Amino acid sequence: MYTTRVSGHVDAPRPAVYRALLSAEAVERWRVPDDMRAEVHEFDAREGGRFRVSLTYDAPGATGKSAAHTDTYHGHFARLVPDEQVVEVLAFESADPAMSGPMTMTTTLTDAQGGGTDVLVVHEGIPDAVPAADNETGTRMALANLARYVETGPSAG
Repeated sequence: MYTTRVSGHVDAPRPAVYRALLSAEAVERWRVPDDMRAEVHEFDAREGGRFRVSLTYDAPGATGKSAAHTDTYHGHFARLVPDEQVVEVLAFESADPAMSGPMTMTTTLTDAQGGGTDVLVVHEGIPDAVPAADNETGTRMALANLARYVETGPSAG
C-alpha cells in the first residue's frame, strides 16, 4: 500500500468548493477522470454517512476493478470540517484481493494567496495493484474538473 498527494487550485472561495465535495450531483460531474462516466448510487453527506459510486470507462478495451469496464467503490464520511476538510474511508468493490482493503482520502481546503482555494487530496492505503501514476493522473483530472465545475457553475461542469 502507498500514499499519494495531489494538489490543485480553484478560483472560488472555500465554501463553494466544500459544497461541491458534498453534493452527489456535483461529485457525479467532477470526480471522474477523463474518458470515464460517474454514477452516484448512494450519497449521505454527513459524518458517518455512506456513499457508493461507480466510474465506467468509455473505451471498450479498458478494464475495471469491479466489473468489465467499471470501478465501483463504497465507504463513509469519517470527518467533515465545514469549508476546510472532508475525510472519506473507502474501498473498491472487487473480488481481487490485491484491490481490497480500506483507503482514506483526505481533501483539505485552504485559502490561496491572491484568492481562491488551494485543494490538497491525500490518498492513503492505496493497493499496490493500482499504479501510482494512474491514481495521480486520475486525481489531477478530477481536480481540474472540480475547478471547472465550481468556477463556471453546474451547468458547465
